[in-house]
Amino acid sequence: MFLDSPAIGAKTDDVPVSALRAMEAEVGLALEHINIPSYVIDPTGVIRWINPAARRLVGDVEGRQFTSIVAPEETRRAREIFARRLLGNTDSTDTAVVLVDGNRGRVAVEVSSVPLTRGEHVIGVFGQVSDVLEEPQPHPELHITPRQAEVLRLLERGRSTQQIADELHLSRETVRNHIRHLLHAVGAHSRLEAVALARGETLATH
Repeated sequence: MFLDSPAIGAKTDDVPVSALRAMEAEVGLALEHINIPSYVIDPTGVIRWINPAARRLVGDVEGRQFTSIVAPEETRRAREIFARRLLGNTDSTDTAVVLVDGNRGRVAVEVSSVPLTRGEHVIGVFGQVSDVLEEPQPHPELHITPRQAEVLRLLERGRSTQQIADELHLSRETVRNHIRHLLHAVGAHSRLEAVALARGETLATH
């Protein structure tokens, strides 16, 4: 299926891809049966293919805009990530995103995606769900800004400053400033304390 096109986010002379072609491997058939949610989105943002594992996660969403299965507060960031992939950014980094599943529930996942290419042209985005996460709950009682809420959500998932900067497409210094303001807003003295407060926990003191 996918080896018929020159590459998935890779140059045509990459040895692993050439080796697979030499084996005449049915990678597309394998992706249909692997128990890892996988998908292809075309350049207009329409979901063109999902495997059965993805269908079990989000329902039968082929033909729909990918943003229709992304939680509303995640839509802007998901579009930014998708746009970077269409520009040919082949760096595959796991990105946390909240999806709306087939029962209209919410599920937090790690998604790894790369541009899908034909020759020199990007014809879409191929991705897989690399992990299903425990979804941090919203915290309206903390009275923080939407950006601070995004930062807090990522802190709850154990993200470092650099990882937050990468996911939110911000500089490290901007992320540090958001964290400082977040700590002040929630009355915490450390990131760990901020996460504990968000979870309704208290830190043991000695």
